[in-house]
Amino acid sequence: MTRKRATSNDVAVKAGVSQATVSMVLNQKYNVSFSRETVQRVEQAAKELGYELPRRRNRREGKKEKLIVVFCPTLTSPYYVLLLQGIESVANEQGYGVFICNTQRDPKLEEKYLRMMRAVRPKGIIYTSNPSPDFQKQVEEMAKEIPLVIINNKEKHTTVDAINQDNTIVGKMMARHLLDLGHRDVVFITPPLTKRQWQRSRRIDGFVREFEEAGLKDHVLIKAADEEMDRKNPRMDSEYLMGFQLTTELLEQGKKFTAVAGQNDMMAIGAIDALREARLHIPRDVSVIGCDNIFYSGIERISLTTIDHFVALKGRDACDIIIRKIDTIDRFYMDMQPTSIYNIEYKPKVIVRRTTGYAKTEDWKIK
Repeated sequence: MTRKRATSNDVAVKAGVSQATVSMVLNQKYNVSFSRETVQRVEQAAKELGYELPRRRNRREGKKEKLIVVFCPTLTSPYYVLLLQGIESVANEQGYGVFICNTQRDPKLEEKYLRMMRAVRPKGIIYTSNPSPDFQKQVEEMAKEIPLVIINNKEKHTTVDAINQDNTIVGKMMARHLLDLGHRDVVFITPPLTKRQWQRSRRIDGFVREFEEAGLKDHVLIKAADEEMDRKNPRMDSEYLMGFQLTTELLEQGKKFTAVAGQNDMMAIGAIDALREARLHIPRDVSVIGCDNIFYSGIERISLTTIDHFVALKGRDACDIIIRKIDTIDRFYMDMQPTSIYNIEYKPKVIVRRTTGYAKTEDWKIK
């Protein structure tokens, strides 16, 4: 088991002085006078605890160390591409480089990259999705030493800077749009609902809850891809193919529905093509709604109704928080920066396009 690295606060407790005194003594701030006894106590406590002062940067080092690391679960999803574009735009404006760790949703890869952080010594870290539950505490500890932001599903309690998204609200908005159009029998298609990707269930929970409040809980069918899909290296068309396959299976099974909700836009676009292949008209026969408002959704031929939760702006805000924290640290003594937690959340909105319409009253059949 790795021994926890001593902090200046540990030294302060052991020496019986304030954290500010430890910082000034060890950083040799001679403009403030301390008794010889105090200096000896602090130095002895630091030695016994094995405390090491963070290495000071010179100008030349500062130029080559302006690096922000981004943990990303996949580089094939348009959603994460939008996030990365937002992050890189701010980083480039401020003279920072961006290093992307593609974890491929593999906990072993995530653990490997986390171990590398001490050697890489980035100025900040951004998680574009929730850390694996196995490493949540490790990430929280790391955030005490280095600016770290998580773009995640909203939590009740958080000790880390975060760009929050309440996926329950997103799901409710998707359901409410369909209910207002008279849809009663609907399906929700989604990538695998695994423990690792628990945030996907939040969106479904909100969707089902809205139908339940309308007295229609039993009218919602959840169709999830097999868990094996999350263990494969994703391709550019993985989510699209999942949407296409799941919708095709529903049609082949003879399921009756007037609307399809996709966990994300790529799945919804896959559903559109499956419905069109079955010679069903959208939205006259079946309405389709997605989520994320990616670039493809606004293309004229697709014109997908979706939920916009401002993905690119989340990336920009995450990087902006990191740089604010870095600037704050640079202005204060090494371990004396004030504690502050940033929590930002956007209010999502429905973008109505041509894939949703009023529910068809009579049954349709596959032609």
